[in-house]
Amino acid sequence: MRVRLIRHGTTAGNAARRYVGRSDEPLCPEGREAAERHEKDPAQKSVFVSPLKRARETAAILFPNAEQIVVDGLKEMDFGDFEGRTADEMANDPVYRAWVDDLCRGACPNGESQAAFHARVGTAFTETLRTVREDATFVVHGGVIMSVLWQFAEPKKDFYDWYAPNLGGYEADCGTENGAVVLGNVRPIV
Repeated sequence: MRVRLIRHGTTAGNAARRYVGRSDEPLCPEGREAAERHEKDPAQKSVFVSPLKRARETAAILFPNAEQIVVDGLKEMDFGDFEGRTADEMANDPVYRAWVDDLCRGACPNGESQAAFHARVGTAFTETLRTVREDATFVVHGGVIMSVLWQFAEPKKDFYDWYAPNLGGYEADCGTENGAVVLGNVRPIV
C-alpha cells in the first residue's frame, strides 16, 4: 500500500511564522491561490484529514471529488500559551526559552508535550491504517507529518529532518513488520 502525507496550504499564521497548532485558521488568500495552482487529483475517492479548516480546505481543493474522512487525532500539536506567537515575540520569555532549550520536548504551558503529541498521532495514524485496504492519502499538518515519519519511517531520521513545506509532503510504501507499521522508500512530494 502507498501512503501520501500532504501538508495543508499556507495560513496567515504560517506566513507570519507563528506557532499555529490548535487554532482553526483558514487558508490565507496566498495559500488558497497556491493550492489552486497545485496539481489536482479528481479521481481520488477519499482522503483522511485533520478536522481543522486549513487541512479540510486544502483537501477540498486538491481532491475535489474525494470524501473527507476526519481523524481528530491528526490535529497539529497543542502549543498552549505559545499558540499564535512567534519565536521572536517570546525570545525573552524564560518559560519559552526553557522549552526550546529542552529541544521542545516538555509540555507547553497549558498545551501538549512532544511525547503526548507523538502518542496521539501514532495511535490515530495506525488505527486509521487498519481501516484501509488500498492506498491512503492524508492532508494534515507539518508536525503531524514529522511525527508519523519519525515514528514509522525506515531508515530512522531525526524528527526535524522530516519537515515539509506548505503543500509539500512525502509518499511512502506502507507495510508491517512484527505487527507494527513501517513506512519505507519514503520520497518527497513536490
